[in-house]
Amino acid sequence: MSAQSAVPASVSPLWSPSDVRRGASQLARFIECLAARRDLRFADYFALHRWSIEQSDAFWFELAHFADVRADWADAPVLRHGERMPGAEWFPDARLNFAENLLHWRDDHPVLIAYDERGTRRTLSYRQLAGEVARVAAGLREAGVVSGDRVAGFMPNIPETVVAMLAATSLGAIWSSCSPDFGIAGVLDRFGQIAPKVLITADGYFYGGKTLDSLAPISGVLAQLPSVHTVIVVPVVHAEPPMASLQSAASDPPRRISLWERFGTPGAKLSFPRLPFAHPLFVMYSSGTTGKPKCIVHGAGGTLLQHLKEHLLQVDLRRNDRLFYFTTCGWMMWNWLVSGLAVGATLVLYDGSPFHPDEGVLWRVAESEHVSIFGTSPKYLSALEKSAWRPHEHVRLPSLRTVLSTGSPLAPEQFDFVYRSIKDDIQLASISGGTDIISSFCIGNPLSPVYRGELQGPGLGMAVDVIDDAGRSLPPGEKGELVCRRSFPSMPLGFWGDDDGSRYRKAYFERFPGLWHHGDYALRTASGGFVILGRSDAVLNPGGVRIGTAEIYRQVETLPEVLESLCIGQDWQGDVRVVLFVRLREGVALDEALQQRIRQTIRANTTPRHVPARIVAVPEIPRTISGKIVELAVRNVVHGLPVSNTDALANPQALEHFRDLPELRK
Repeated sequence: MSAQSAVPASVSPLWSPSDVRRGASQLARFIECLAARRDLRFADYFALHRWSIEQSDAFWFELAHFADVRADWADAPVLRHGERMPGAEWFPDARLNFAENLLHWRDDHPVLIAYDERGTRRTLSYRQLAGEVARVAAGLREAGVVSGDRVAGFMPNIPETVVAMLAATSLGAIWSSCSPDFGIAGVLDRFGQIAPKVLITADGYFYGGKTLDSLAPISGVLAQLPSVHTVIVVPVVHAEPPMASLQSAASDPPRRISLWERFGTPGAKLSFPRLPFAHPLFVMYSSGTTGKPKCIVHGAGGTLLQHLKEHLLQVDLRRNDRLFYFTTCGWMMWNWLVSGLAVGATLVLYDGSPFHPDEGVLWRVAESEHVSIFGTSPKYLSALEKSAWRPHEHVRLPSLRTVLSTGSPLAPEQFDFVYRSIKDDIQLASISGGTDIISSFCIGNPLSPVYRGELQGPGLGMAVDVIDDAGRSLPPGEKGELVCRRSFPSMPLGFWGDDDGSRYRKAYFERFPGLWHHGDYALRTASGGFVILGRSDAVLNPGGVRIGTAEIYRQVETLPEVLESLCIGQDWQGDVRVVLFVRLREGVALDEALQQRIRQTIRANTTPRHVPARIVAVPEIPRTISGKIVELAVRNVVHGLPVSNTDALANPQALEHFRDLPELRK
């Protein structure tokens, strides 16, 4: 079997893999396996992708075989009700244990190398990790945790968080975590919905040169979370944490409160009950800026297969790799990072500010630990570019072969920065998906070139399309809604507490029945790649013309005076006008000359429709705790509408800078 190649690109790539790199990739080996097992031949990545969606049950079956997933597969169809979305059932009779698949190595190979911003370094081997997981799992079992119970973590990005997740999921319990920068209300909005039986917390954490307490806020949480009967405290900032505040958050019956080191049974043996493929594994949370966050339930089998696909085939992760992603435990990239254990790789963890004590801290870690895959975000790359610190001038990165970026659209100019100032011979893979699918719709691959400003292509097994308002596929270059036309294993099982599935269907399937509507505004490219233009619910509509906010940001933020920006559409005189807010470099004023430069830059590189009617300087841009700007919340403030859940914001006070602005009353 063969398939035609995608339309060739009209511009030269920034980077192309060598023949050696292509041939040595895990994806090339997978294609060889398909040739041997199914007599299939593929002209290129896009031909393989087409087969992976046309024969999706065969693709996911072959992936599970290639990845050596530990499971009882049963003699049953791979996919039941495949025509339904939602409603399809993947591997309906299979049974597996997620933690077993992440812990099948028990040797002295390093598994976790962890840093905090003070420079403290800790290491753990696969053998030691398995021992710690067994100890904590025994303690959870003794505490009465059984399959289906929830175990919650209020934790920094440290090895103990990985241990706790694996211990909980080894028992069939459901893991859910928040990073410690969430406030009491934000934690209760999340954990309060799922009623965890056990809560694991650090006593504090370090960020930006400060020592921050976690025990006071978690005491406030416990006072309103009666489901928790066991609390485990991990010492991070104190050798003996002061736990009096936890004791004062009394409950009936009294909670058991234990220090991490004294919890569980040293020398315990691991056991892995195999559970249904769709057994609940994680509860993840939407940003919650328009109401209480949705509690998104992800299944063990779908999460495992999707992450293995992305790690093995898309990212080309191997046992001897060092994988780093700058993330907190409140972002899905933490869950994605930890799944790298299933490949046997070494994970490099970092907890703290990426700019403390200076801009080079993450790159010095990457150099000293020989990181081969470095994960970050456009926000970080933009801030690094605005600084004077250039990685290629200070560190040597011979092991680095891939940089991953996600969280928001990566502008073409940021591609230039990476190749100019980090390393010229690397794969830069901009990826896009989300918490909703705990993975990616569009992602990189080791066979295809990288084009400026583009995501390399759709992920294997993901029937990604760009459509118009009538649901028709759009040709390359035309902007529309990003959808997925067929089911895939990592679709959520549903929302917690949404017993009839109505909220789940409304969130993803109401606008385009039978299609997953992801809420991104996007376009295909001639090379077969994608460009994400921003969230479609934040798309501007001046004069009836749809404009993605990312199209404006990429132009504005090329100016050295502008540190970051946020754009909304303001209802004005029966139409919508574009309003641009900018945070400027210290000492820079938004005078008429700078406003003109901003407008000229936008007009010259987009269209007159993109040019803002008003430009306003603000001292701070509001963001979610995971770092995403909140256009809809700002739009509500500008229009005098309520913002229902400011606890989801890292800096809710920033919204006040947008209220009752005289510049927007004329």
